[in-house]
Amino acid sequence: MHAVAFSALALAFAARSLAADCNGHAELCDRLYSDVTFVAAHNSPFVGVGPSDNQFTSPTDQLNLGVRFLQAQTQDKDGAVEMCHTSCILEDAGTLESYLGEVKTWVDGNPNELITLLITNPDAIDITKFGDAFASTGLDSYVYTPDTQLTLSEWPKLGDMISSGNRVVVFMDYNMDISKVPYILDEFIYYFETPFSPTEDNFVQCDIDRPAGASADGRMVLANHNLNIEVLPDVLVPAPLQAPDTNSAASITEQTDICKQNYGRNPNVVLLDFVSEGDTIAVQNQLNGL
Repeated sequence: MHAVAFSALALAFAARSLAADCNGHAELCDRLYSDVTFVAAHNSPFVGVGPSDNQFTSPTDQLNLGVRFLQAQTQDKDGAVEMCHTSCILEDAGTLESYLGEVKTWVDGNPNELITLLITNPDAIDITKFGDAFASTGLDSYVYTPDTQLTLSEWPKLGDMISSGNRVVVFMDYNMDISKVPYILDEFIYYFETPFSPTEDNFVQCDIDRPAGASADGRMVLANHNLNIEVLPDVLVPAPLQAPDTNSAASITEQTDICKQNYGRNPNVVLLDFVSEGDTIAVQNQLNGL
């Protein structure tokens, strides 16, 4: 009897310990997921200094920096799900399993952290292949699966998600099917995005781009803040030399202030290239009032 009581006490203490520190800040534990702002790594697996690279550091290093939202693009490569940028000929960062395995290793070692993955599926790859990759890496043991479609006020608190162990939230832009893989959620049911691949002439704004014709009501806000340069007509490349300025507090908050003016709230996600540059985490803390 004493052993059972001790075990119950230990479990309760462990749950409280998890909920006492959420993504590095106790203040976030009582915040709804939909009330938190995350800086995000755009095209997180594409690392290097080439024209198709959007990050200087690995997904693990991005997470170690304090980024808790990773976006990644997939392509069909001979029937497999591959982490490719626009085309696997242009840039191939390996298999989805390898990418998710790296994330799983980090999640294993950081029990007080909640992360989000946003995966694109432009080739309409069978969603069960994504489910297989989550299962084979074991990352599916951490995923959050809502019982029903959530309103903004129905998202759980970060502390509750961390305590439950369901601390990996997964979205997909297109071609998901929650009847087959219920934890890969429809991005555009839950978010709207500002214009994608912004260049200097349309950078500082917070208009709704996707889904077309959508209302901001009931949706979280994803602000694309990743500057691009048009090197040829309709050919855009990232702007690494400008990253310290693009990711500065002044630049990011210039856009987020417009979002707040337009919609009465800060963006939930600020999507950045080269997250290791600039004021990335300081701005994340600032937008969360920390």
